[in-house]
Amino acid sequence: MRRPDHVAPGPIVVSAEEISDIVGRLGQEISRDYQGREPVLVSLLKGGVVFLADLIRHLTIPHHIEFLRVSSYNGGVKSSGVVRIVADLDVDIAGRDVVIIEDVIDTGTTLAYIQDMLRLRNPGSLEICALLRKRLSPPAGIPVRYLGREIPDVFVVGYGLDYDENYRNLPFVAGFDRPAGP
Repeated sequence: MRRPDHVAPGPIVVSAEEISDIVGRLGQEISRDYQGREPVLVSLLKGGVVFLADLIRHLTIPHHIEFLRVSSYNGGVKSSGVVRIVADLDVDIAGRDVVIIEDVIDTGTTLAYIQDMLRLRNPGSLEICALLRKRLSPPAGIPVRYLGREIPDVFVVGYGLDYDENYRNLPFVAGFDRPAGP
């Protein structure tokens, strides 16, 4: 399916300007809280890479980046509820400050799984930074220390978020209705 670049597939939920403000604020908060330390920022691929790239430009502290590639959507618009680790971290995080960088918290299933898995590796601290969280409350036990903003419970694309690998390049976040068909 070909589409023009930077055309919203649905209503804009978070504008490019608002994203820029949110990312700047989150960068300041993390820099303040980790002053004198070097946190490991763990981004969940693929959706979180755009957010991570912009976020680290706002950090004023030393930091390391790592990536986890997980799968729970399997090409759909709803999480399957089954989390698979596709690519794991390259470093030992025992004793280190770790911040999970998440694009959007939907059901919380993937994030809860990742959080539990990383806790078993004995980090010195473990926090979550999420650009967006859907208004439906995620399961108990998932405190988000750094939250950009809440959004309605709709499937969204743009700013790294995709549907079937499309729309990641949009500079904003927009709602998306799955196309009809087989």
